[in-house]
Amino acid sequence: MKKAGWAILLVICCIGGYLALPSNYYLRRAAVHLFPKIDQYPIFENRIVKAGAPEPWKVSENYNTQSIPEKYLQVFNELGTVAFIIIQNDSLLFEQYWEDYSPESHSNSFSMAKSIVSLAVGCAIDDGFIRNVDQPVSDFIPQFKGFNGKQLTLRHLLTMSAGVDFREAYASPFSPTTQLYYGNNLEKIAFGMKEIEEPGKYFNYQSGVTQLLAFILEKATGEKLSSYVSRKLWTPMHAEEDALWSLDKKDGTEKAYCCFNSNARDFARFGQLVLNKGSWDDGQQLVSPAYLQKAITPDSTLLLNETEETNKNYGFQFWNLDYNGMRIPYMRGILGQYVFVIPEKNAVIVRLGHKRDKKYTFQHYPADIDTWLGAAMDMLDNKNTNKNKHK
Repeated sequence: MKKAGWAILLVICCIGGYLALPSNYYLRRAAVHLFPKIDQYPIFENRIVKAGAPEPWKVSENYNTQSIPEKYLQVFNELGTVAFIIIQNDSLLFEQYWEDYSPESHSNSFSMAKSIVSLAVGCAIDDGFIRNVDQPVSDFIPQFKGFNGKQLTLRHLLTMSAGVDFREAYASPFSPTTQLYYGNNLEKIAFGMKEIEEPGKYFNYQSGVTQLLAFILEKATGEKLSSYVSRKLWTPMHAEEDALWSLDKKDGTEKAYCCFNSNARDFARFGQLVLNKGSWDDGQQLVSPAYLQKAITPDSTLLLNETEETNKNYGFQFWNLDYNGMRIPYMRGILGQYVFVIPEKNAVIVRLGHKRDKKYTFQHYPADIDTWLGAAMDMLDNKNTNKNKHK
């Protein structure tokens, strides 16, 4: 065998030995499954988020009387859309599915789950388990004492301004983000983060921070995250199907920063809850309006690390954008998972798919958003035009 062949064999053996180390469990899984996908929940252990009182959406009299405008279809197809629905006036106005997806098909939320965690924090404050968003993190996890004399609070976690050393990187198999997704010890990663700068100054998007929030919720409420979300949100919102929240191991911890698996119709309920200012159609107040308003309002006291611009797009684990003069709060996942809330139209839009555009516009705004909102707005406007014609 030539020297080059021996070198290759040696590298393979070294890599094999490295991957065999117990601490590199996540790398073995990453090597097998590669990049995250929307239908990967069967490779993980999952905990059921029980839908205890299912009720279907009311169906609009104009249900599916329109089609997605042709000018948007190329992007819909190129980015692998699997579901697109419009809820307006508390009713299902439009839905379309691609591939083998249906109204019951589960798809990963990815980082839309961060917004669900935020809503759960609001519930825990309402329940008295948490005093307020300015309660110190050290009340729950003593080692997080703050930096340079400034306490780390839940507000800092919610607004992604914690000042910790978590590196959000999706392309590297060695990043803590990959360890969170494919690993089997979320507590080690979240509790292992170090405070390296003053909290409450810079917006720095970090999935490990949301995972820390989930541990605080579990400690504060005395319940597993899935159980608490089922009891406080999923069941009262009358979700039709049980959801699945992926875990780091059997009987383990929810991957709270991602990996809430459900369908487009039921994801829309979170948007409707925001549209209703925290109440549901049967009159239940599930999250206080005051908390929810703060959650969907960008924290303008924060600066963006890379530009020193003022944060205009992120609140308490919710994104916010300006679209044609309308402020739209929304939930977002890395592969193009979206729930948009459009108060001016009394509407909620859900898009699920395999990809999102790699191009970004102002302050973390993926370019594909213009397609989903453009299509929805055109359909909503056309519906109203047709309605007026027939008066």
